Amino acid sequence: MSETLANDVVTRLSGAADAASVREALAGRADVMEMTQATHDAALTPADPGGLSHGLRAALAVRIARLNGDEALAAHYMQLLDNAGASADEAAAADPSFKGSGRLAAAITFTDLVTMRTRETIAADIEALQKVGISDADIVRLAELNAFLAYQVRLIAGLKLMRATA
Repeated sequence: MSETLANDVVTRLSGAADAASVREALAGRADVMEMTQATHDAALTPADPGGLSHGLRAALAVRIARLNGDEALAAHYMQLLDNAGASADEAAAADPSFKGSGRLAAAITFTDLVTMRTRETIAADIEALQKVGISDADIVRLAELNAFLAYQVRLIAGLKLMRATA
């Protein structure tokens, strides 16, 4: 197993390296796993975070992981949140019961909707983000973060299932 593969978030949190057959399958897809880790880094800690600070991104990632019942993934993102220097309101967004106000509330509402009821997302949900002053570029950034987390949560769950049946 390559060093990159052994250290990526998905491989580590899924425990995939513990099962030889899963480890071999991942080694055959090392390029995909490397791109997954690169996407993780780009979605959570981009060089230019725009209007979505690294702290808010980490807090929303914790929230999404918790909404999906993945506490190990939530703990991973909690470490990022602790290191990000988030404001108190941004950090509070990690708690799925926190609703916030203004722009933060709109971002949380959108994140919760996309995380839990993706099919129900409509144009009005994007317009709600725009109405509170979230720029189109930041709406794209928020959608990218949500899309990556949806992929990551499902990939980890799939690898755990593969490991369990190996």
